[in-house]
Amino acid sequence: MHFALTVPTVEDRLVQRAVARILEAIYEQDFLPFSYGFRPGRNPHQALRALRSHIIAGKVRYIFEADIRGYFNHINHEWMMKMISQRVADPVILKLIGKWLKAGVMENGVVRRNEEGSPQGGPISPILANIYLHYVLDLWFEKRCKKWFQGEVYLVRFADDYTVCFQYKRDAENFETLLRERMRKFGLELAEEKTRLIHFGRFAREEMAKYGEKPETFDFLGFKHVCGVDSKGKFALVRIPTVKSCRKFLDRVHEWLKKHNHWKRRDQQRHLRQMLNGFYQYFSLHHCEPKLEFIRSQVRLQWIRSLRRRSQRHRLYWSYLTNSKWFELPYPKLLHPDV
Repeated sequence: MHFALTVPTVEDRLVQRAVARILEAIYEQDFLPFSYGFRPGRNPHQALRALRSHIIAGKVRYIFEADIRGYFNHINHEWMMKMISQRVADPVILKLIGKWLKAGVMENGVVRRNEEGSPQGGPISPILANIYLHYVLDLWFEKRCKKWFQGEVYLVRFADDYTVCFQYKRDAENFETLLRERMRKFGLELAEEKTRLIHFGRFAREEMAKYGEKPETFDFLGFKHVCGVDSKGKFALVRIPTVKSCRKFLDRVHEWLKKHNHWKRRDQQRHLRQMLNGFYQYFSLHHCEPKLEFIRSQVRLQWIRSLRRRSQRHRLYWSYLTNSKWFELPYPKLLHPDV
């Protein structure tokens, strides 16, 4: 699928930012506690902590993970304007939002008008996307769905990435049927290949162990979630960086080294340290250290290959490098003990 960004002018960006602040002030009092994306004072680690709490402390046996296909490109403009007019009466603001929604994108020199989708690339985009799912998913889940469930159920959403925890399989299956109908009503569709229901949690682990089986894993916010055990043999939720997250970071390091092969070693070291520390800053949770050690070793290997390619005269032996101050890179450490 092709995605195009609508890049606003400088003046438009300023106006969008001002309108985004107004919408934020209005909707922050409406948004529900289990929504974490694109909100002031909220971040992915809080969403991960909430999900962990539900799985550890709740009676969670099943996880429903869903993915909305091309979410930002399929927001229905008519529904969007109806939703916003519920809380915003100012005709000037409504007219501006309508204009931004329909703003064209330049593709191969031709301007194409948007009939659906949110204007990605502008300051207004995140809040509009959040408002749409607030009405489509959050309120519907909280006010309608919860009445139909027999057991415990928890939703954790970060932008268009969300996971639902269930106590009973029947509740989860009913929810999936209802969710598909709900998405269709608002012009959205679940990506079949990324939408599934799995047996997961401490109860699932005990039940499946009787048959010599292990629960499946699922990904959320860049982490692979695994049913594990702690040092005392009790159930523990293990989160490690996904293969996709690691590959994406290492590809970025590789591209950077290719473009900056001519830089001085000390300057390369400084930048690579910053890149690694940025990766650690997000992924340094319990159980992640071995994977982060692996990432560090891969960055060192990429760097040495890059240095060897540019230095034909010096073989840059490993013993020489490991004793060189300029070749040192930071080691990972636990940065989020409470997540």
